[in-house]
Amino acid sequence: MEHTQTILVLDFGSQYTQLIARRVRELGVFSEIHPFNHPIEKIKRELPAGIIFSGGPSSVYEKDAPKPDPGIFDLGIPILGICYGLQLIADRMRGKVDSAARREYGKAELFIDNHDDLFAGLNESTVVWMSHGDTLSRIPEEFEPIAHSKNAPICAIRNKENRMYGVQFHPEVVHTPDGKKILGNFLFHICGAKGNWTPASFVENAEKEIRAKVGLSKVVCGLSGGVDSSVLAVLLHRAIGDQLECVHINNGLMRKNESEEVVKTFRDSFHINLTYVDATDVFLSKLKGITEPEKKRKIIGQTFIEVFEKEAKKLGGKAEFLAQGTLYPDVIESVSFKGPSATIKTHHNVGGLPEKMNFKLIEPFRELFKDEVRKIGRLLDIPQDLIGRHPFPGPGLAVRILGEVTKSRLDLLREADNIFIQELKHAGLYDEIWQAFVVLLSIQSVGVMGDGRTYENAAALRAVTSVDGMTADWARIPDDVLAHVSNRITNELRGINRVMYDVSSKPPATIEWE
Repeated sequence: MEHTQTILVLDFGSQYTQLIARRVRELGVFSEIHPFNHPIEKIKRELPAGIIFSGGPSSVYEKDAPKPDPGIFDLGIPILGICYGLQLIADRMRGKVDSAARREYGKAELFIDNHDDLFAGLNESTVVWMSHGDTLSRIPEEFEPIAHSKNAPICAIRNKENRMYGVQFHPEVVHTPDGKKILGNFLFHICGAKGNWTPASFVENAEKEIRAKVGLSKVVCGLSGGVDSSVLAVLLHRAIGDQLECVHINNGLMRKNESEEVVKTFRDSFHINLTYVDATDVFLSKLKGITEPEKKRKIIGQTFIEVFEKEAKKLGGKAEFLAQGTLYPDVIESVSFKGPSATIKTHHNVGGLPEKMNFKLIEPFRELFKDEVRKIGRLLDIPQDLIGRHPFPGPGLAVRILGEVTKSRLDLLREADNIFIQELKHAGLYDEIWQAFVVLLSIQSVGVMGDGRTYENAAALRAVTSVDGMTADWARIPDDVLAHVSNRITNELRGINRVMYDVSSKPPATIEWE
């Protein structure tokens, strides 16, 4: 039976597991993440081209150390073990793993002893990223060492005949400059993958699958105007044309002019059937007097469902399908080395809809990462200012207003936020930043305006750099840009007399304030 062109990444709890899958995909090979105990019967049915064991925080000799089904080593499928994954191979194949004489964390020099396959095309030495406390003290039978470092005499091993390889370092991180080349050698030289998985091939296959699944039925899509829902709507429209019915709900919590821009872009540029619903009054009346963040989120999510349900019913019984922009991180977020979880995270604007409304689901992006969705968007000619837009939370500006959400506070925040974004774009910084916004605080402070005393709101600017939002660092925006933003906000807007800049990283802080 022919192997598929998929690489299976088994997760043993590494913080870098998603990164492994992303790197493999960047090399043009499709990859899927599954928990470490992914059933052997499924692996036999799927027949991946190769398997990668992620790293992890455990020690192989711990009582409850996560280990895969031992039958995985007898399938004849190439295996690459990374860090803890290397130790798993060694432990299974009767090698010896001990606590290292010296823990190794950070950059190290790797000396390559064999350039045949995994390290083909590399120099005699290269820089790699280490992160381990255990190390190999005895190589397994029928394996040979192929690289070492000053601290680890056995830093990479192989059994060429059985196509099993292990490395003590992390090739998937940017701190290992030749990491992509090493992964490429595993994929192409050892697994025989072809590297023909591209955004263009995804679009072609997705369109065929959507048409086959939908037939002559209609599909409803909640179009928020964010990256995921926008790309989803355009892809669906290409596949099924006027069978697609989009609904945009203005909850009154959007950024300045956002709803107007969504309607204009999708009706005029893409000629998509779009129902616009202004539900501002409904949302604000339900949020009146509510200050607790989690309560706000629940009210907004529930109200969205009610409004969406009402609009969907107007379509009659013709709409059988609900399209959602679920991404791969949402699907795998709750899957860790502790084992698979039945709980799958849902965005607020889709949470509960399938159960309540009996739609069949269409989720074309459930195996894609955010950056892959952006690439597909560019391929579908969606404007760059929409594709490059910063992430925006489902509950919108409600979680950027500390305290009660009112129309006047929303209007004030919208204007302040707009100034901040304008200035970042003007300074050429917007695309370098993952997310930037203004938070309206629940405190007021004394200020002076002209000759008069003011007692007005304080606002905080928040801007972070990140790859995927899982961790983030505060953006180093030049002082003169921050000063200009502060001056504009306090001079142009009545109601804010003090501006601060948030210099917290995630962790320990979150990106949003609520």
